[in-house]
Amino acid sequence: MAAGSARWRRSEGVRADAQAAKDAAAQAFYELDMVQRDVRISVEAVTAADGSPGAQRAIADFAALGTRIDQISSAYISALDATDLDAAELDTGAAARARQQLEQSRQQLLAAKADLERFASFLEPLVAAAETQLAQVGPAVARAKQSWLEASNALDAVRAARLSADDLRRRLAALSPQLTVLGEGAGRHGVQKLLQTSAEVQRAAEAIRAEAERLPEQAREIDQRLSSLRTRTQGLETKAGGVEPTLSELRRRFSAACWQDLQQVPQQTQDAVRDARTRIAEAEKARNEQRWQDAVGILASTRTLLNTADGALSMVNDRLHSLNEAQRAPQAEIERTRFALRDAQRFAMAGRSAPEPRHAAPLDAALARLDRAAEALTGRHPDYWLFLTEMAAVRETAARVVQQIREERGGPAATR
Repeated sequence: MAAGSARWRRSEGVRADAQAAKDAAAQAFYELDMVQRDVRISVEAVTAADGSPGAQRAIADFAALGTRIDQISSAYISALDATDLDAAELDTGAAARARQQLEQSRQQLLAAKADLERFASFLEPLVAAAETQLAQVGPAVARAKQSWLEASNALDAVRAARLSADDLRRRLAALSPQLTVLGEGAGRHGVQKLLQTSAEVQRAAEAIRAEAERLPEQAREIDQRLSSLRTRTQGLETKAGGVEPTLSELRRRFSAACWQDLQQVPQQTQDAVRDARTRIAEAEKARNEQRWQDAVGILASTRTLLNTADGALSMVNDRLHSLNEAQRAPQAEIERTRFALRDAQRFAMAGRSAPEPRHAAPLDAALARLDRAAEALTGRHPDYWLFLTEMAAVRETAARVVQQIREERGGPAATR
């Protein structure tokens, strides 16, 4: 009886030791799992943010540690399942073996935990650098999404103003794949990819928003330009009505050479008015269809057309005025031209006893030209337009010689 009681107590003591070994191994397994989770989070941060060789080695080392931990954990679970410590028929030998196996697993789990902690210490500088980069991702992604939202709101305002912006909408929709990348995060695509994508989305969305906000103003500007060009066209047509009497006066009072080149101005003006109205209608159609660039281009060409036609009409009036002045006081034009010529001659002589031939020759030729033009003002219908043209040519020659001398002397010396 006493011997049986002693064996029972010894058996229960071995069972209790095995149970304690089981509890200790479970605690070691739990602690290893917690450390492994923390380190895995750190490694994921490094994976997302750092592509350097050092980071790649760290990732590979963690993978090797993970394989070893999986083996140790598998051995621990096998030891745990090998013996039912709660079984009533558990013998002392089986309990002792279970205690030994569980204690061995605990030691392996603790060793793996220690290796993980050492690895975590080695990883700390990489983690710190990765966290610094990861800290940039959130704000960058937020800015990109905010810019996209602002662009979308701007397009909604365009629609509310009954303007279309199909091209802008297509451009905004084309950003969807990049928004998906931003949503999937740095863990999948890496920090640099997310920062680059965020910057691209923000830049593109801001450009779309700016263009969308510009559309209503652009529409107003085009409407104003259409109205202005219609008014100018009407004014040109009215102004053209007075050109024929001016031409009649030119024909009546002056020789044909004075007005022959202006004969086509009335017809050219009528053609310009007709062409301008056609272009304005085209521009209006483009504006209504919201082909903004087409409308702007047509309006620009219309303005050039009207400017040219208006210049031709002004030339007719200016011609009559110039000819009247030349007929009334030709000597005034001659003296003005002689003064310019003498001024150039004095400048050519400045600091010299004789002018350079290359300067004197054109000035002498210009003087002879002046004299011939003045002598030609004879007869019943002198060619006053030729006279004025010659006077202008002489003044141009004088100015050209002065400019040449200045360049040769290396400075803008005064002519007087």
